Amino acid sequence: MLVDSPPEQRAETAPAPPNRRAMRGAGLLVSLGVLLAVAVASIAIGAKHLPVDQVWHGLFQDSGTYSDVVVRERLSRTVLGLLVGAALGLAGAVLQALTRNPLADPGLLGINVGASAAVVTAITFFGVTSLTGYVWFAFAGAAIVGVLVYSLGGSRSATPVRLALAGTALTAALSGYLQAVMIMDNAALGKMRFWTVGSLGSATNATIMQVLPFLAVGTVLALGLARPLSAVAMGDDTARALGAHLTRTRALSMIAATLLCGAATAACGPIAFVGLMVPHAVRSFTGPDLRWILPYAAVLSPVLLLGADVMGRIIARPAELQVGIVTAVIGGPVFIYLVRRRRTAQL
Repeated sequence: MLVDSPPEQRAETAPAPPNRRAMRGAGLLVSLGVLLAVAVASIAIGAKHLPVDQVWHGLFQDSGTYSDVVVRERLSRTVLGLLVGAALGLAGAVLQALTRNPLADPGLLGINVGASAAVVTAITFFGVTSLTGYVWFAFAGAAIVGVLVYSLGGSRSATPVRLALAGTALTAALSGYLQAVMIMDNAALGKMRFWTVGSLGSATNATIMQVLPFLAVGTVLALGLARPLSAVAMGDDTARALGAHLTRTRALSMIAATLLCGAATAACGPIAFVGLMVPHAVRSFTGPDLRWILPYAAVLSPVLLLGADVMGRIIARPAELQVGIVTAVIGGPVFIYLVRRRRTAQL
């Protein structure tokens, strides 16, 4: 006897109408165009404004002039912003699907605070002071917390609720450790003050090359999980009926989120709201299909991050306001507006 699938399952697994797929594809192309424009603005705008022709000259005809040097420095900052923004957006989308919580973000599982705790430890107890020195501590801390969350959440029997509770518990414990160490060590407090707010100001080619392999692997893994994560987001029973391997999908999702969040946090510190707001906003016009949510989040998250970085340079010129502060300030009201537009039951 054949049993018909539930309507919502048929709607999820059925291919989107051609006109809707075309609209999504066109929207993705428009998003790429916006990202290109924001990237150019990130290189051109700063303490010294550079016209487009000087930006072009610095990119392709570097002659060592002051403008060309500025372009090269801002190029590293822009590339890092592109990579970190995409990583945070992908990680947020993966975690929202994994925990079936559209308000989840990369900080939910304690990965960001794990990286921060490792950096504080490196500065206080090992005398590490340079970014290239503690980037590996930050990534190791994120990885260790990711493993602990998965283990405490039940490993093979892990559920979204258990993972979230394990992440909350570890976040509370590590936050207490952070505060204790920084209060007792004034030197650590001074060195951590700039890093903990999140900034692209220390971007270098060396930093990019250090985190690029981890970001690349995490990105490929996250995009490859789009179909099984779409099934997992519909519930365990539905996911099994659709043939998804729950244990493998959850383990690989944790690995992808740890790689992406750990590398992003190691490179420029914890940046709030990007991984929370963008995937949630994207879902409002792509629907629940992760095959579209992930590409859109990877493109639009750098738009938000680089746009906030440019805004921080304009507001406090000739100094700058760190991007982590700007994303929190502009992201909060926008996200509240998005949530209030929809009933809580539809989140």
